[in-house]
Amino acid sequence: MSQLSSLIEKFSNLRVLVVGDLMVDAYTWGKVNRISPEAPVPVVNVVKRESRLGGAGNVVLNIASLGAKPLVCSVIGDDSTGETLQGILHEAGLSTAGIIIENGRPTTVKERVIAGSQQLIRVDSETEAPISATSSASLLAQVKAWLPEVDVILFEDYDKGVLSADIIQEIIALASAQNIPTVVDPKKKNFFAYTGATLFKPNLNELRDGLGLDASATNPENIAKTVSDFKAAQSFTGLFVTMSERGVYMDFASDQIQIPAHIRQIADVSGAGDTVISIAACALAAGGSASQIAELANLGGGLVCESLGVVPIDVELLKREAGKI
Repeated sequence: MSQLSSLIEKFSNLRVLVVGDLMVDAYTWGKVNRISPEAPVPVVNVVKRESRLGGAGNVVLNIASLGAKPLVCSVIGDDSTGETLQGILHEAGLSTAGIIIENGRPTTVKERVIAGSQQLIRVDSETEAPISATSSASLLAQVKAWLPEVDVILFEDYDKGVLSADIIQEIIALASAQNIPTVVDPKKKNFFAYTGATLFKPNLNELRDGLGLDASATNPENIAKTVSDFKAAQSFTGLFVTMSERGVYMDFASDQIQIPAHIRQIADVSGAGDTVISIAACALAAGGSASQIAELANLGGGLVCESLGVVPIDVELLKREAGKI
């Protein structure tokens, strides 16, 4: 068995705490045969509707697919979408113990209307307002209660109000005191709030936007300095940048690693970042080296791009492919 395959075997012993923005991805599939007489828009005759876990939920599904045990801590609304979300978690055999209900808050739902293979429109129902002080206190209390039994904490930030700079810093401090690694999938609002995290994983666009850089700063000849400077400024142990067709770049402790993308038949890149962060968190918690974390996460991200739609990683396929490296 290869070293990477052996590392994957260790995932089944891990408990991963995911903290962040849970949402529902809703899909309406239909057929279009005519244009509406009311406005120049297509009329969609509905064939099928489906609701799936979105946002941090897809990371939770990936972690479960990898064989680890996910624990999820989030805040949702007291609405029908929130009930749907909890129902999906139950159906997947996942705990809702860390889900906090906030009265009057809408649960984020992204509704897509699709005709054939063409997405016609997306309708988002959400708020970006911070969660209440009561919800914040409940979230932190739940994280503290779970700390003794988790191996890694994964922040899934979608700028939907669950994570604030204060909550982030308090959780990082608590985790650091107990030597629990923290892994971050960032968005723009809290980009500089994760000082002291173990592993920070933006994609190339998020790195440029977050730092306000022009494209030249992340060119192949400049990426190492850009990453090194930001890593030092934020006191990260590691910074891991996914670069699409350019592969990945990892600066972890004293190791700098660049791995080219695997050549794949790309069907859909949706959800690849969720798979990458899930594998990176598990590999880090399982004691993987910087090169093993980068190699395995890069491999998994490429594999899910071969499937249509947002799907969690197939761990047996990951093991087989890892055995070839």
